[in-house]
Amino acid sequence: MNVTALKENEYNAFYSTYISKVNPEHNLVEALEYGYETYCLFYERIPEEKWTYAYDTGKWSILESLLHVIDTERIFAYRALRIGRGDKTPLSGFEQDDYILPSGANFRTMPSLLEEYRQVRLCTINLFKNLSTQALREIGTASNSALSARAAGFIICGHEIHHAHIIRTRYLE
Repeated sequence: MNVTALKENEYNAFYSTYISKVNPEHNLVEALEYGYETYCLFYERIPEEKWTYAYDTGKWSILESLLHVIDTERIFAYRALRIGRGDKTPLSGFEQDDYILPSGANFRTMPSLLEEYRQVRLCTINLFKNLSTQALREIGTASNSALSARAAGFIICGHEIHHAHIIRTRYLE
């Protein structure tokens, strides 16, 4: 099932920006695998002198952006797991900016973050490979909005594309 199978009642309209970036020809696992292959290479090619660069005051560095992508993937995969297993407990939101400073991302290296990214993505791929069609269609509540397990997966994919585009256009050009 690909991104075009999603219905508007499966996610908050805020996430349509991310979801719309996912290749409609990919099913969810293919989109996750494509991201794994594409963005590992993308980040590996960023020169070391750019890792802690931020294009403006108050903006995240490239290392912080990558760790944000990793953290967000973990959160949305957790949401997908709970929703896919039929847990109807409303899931709280998270404040992304609160995660950056304590993350210490700028004191890490790109290879260490990429290793973490790879491990998280492989776990995410395994999760979505093993959720049944019914589990993927389950809808729960996250951040006071409806969210299906499959929408959470496509949000992971589109969110990653979004941040890579920002890095490409505002940090590397």
